[in-house]
Amino acid sequence: MEYEIGSDERVSTAVVRAVSAVEGRPLRSMPPLADVLDPDALDALFVSRDDGTPRTGGRLSFVYSECRVGIDNGEYLCLDLLDDRLGDGIPGPADDRVR
Repeated sequence: MEYEIGSDERVSTAVVRAVSAVEGRPLRSMPPLADVLDPDALDALFVSRDDGTPRTGGRLSFVYSECRVGIDNGEYLCLDLLDDRLGDGIPGPADDRVR
């Protein structure tokens, strides 16, 4: 699955929202992202430079909840469930930014 990060959305917020949507779970039930990595450090990796130009070429991947998360340039998330639950009758993505 691919998730487009909103232009005014923090990368850390996008991760939690996207994984929640892919897993079909309410946001309130998601584990803290801070249990996996520092959300502020994650956001800092993809924030624009001091002169306002975007950073390019940045990539990061990690496991959060039941998903492998890949971040590309701070613009898109690629999400893969660790187990193939989508074929087991569990509802699919609930967010329109997830493709």
